[in-house]
Amino acid sequence: MKRQNLNAGKSVYLMKAVLSDLYGRAKGQPFRVLAVPEDYTLYGLAEAIIESFDFNFDHPFGFYDNIKKWTQSEEGYELFADIGEESEFKGVKKTKVNSVFNQIGKRMLFLFDYGDEWHFIVELKGIELPEERRRYPFIVESFGEAPPQYGEEE
Repeated sequence: MKRQNLNAGKSVYLMKAVLSDLYGRAKGQPFRVLAVPEDYTLYGLAEAIIESFDFNFDHPFGFYDNIKKWTQSEEGYELFADIGEESEFKGVKKTKVNSVFNQIGKRMLFLFDYGDEWHFIVELKGIELPEERRRYPFIVESFGEAPPQYGEEE
């Protein structure tokens, strides 16, 4: 993942990603709080989340407004739209974080790998000014160990 310094006048979005079950339950689950540039794409945010959980960024994904039943979402963004597959939603490669997470507290489901269905609840927790000489994105806070991506570890 490319890290970057931010220009003056740009904001940093603090995004909390919590691993959840299929029903949106996240209490006690591992989470990461990431600092990302406001104009980062959803693709970049997805990559940062996946890397922060030590997963391989090797599957399609999407962001959905219905956390419990993603197939019934009204707002969504999918990698499928960017790679020429059928999708009712916009893509993730050009959609900016600040256009989707437009108010503190907004939450969306980040679904990674439609086969294994890794569910993360992503929430905008705050907006800050960038730190001088800091490269973004980075992990601000980490709680809990990530489970193995592919079954039991040996």
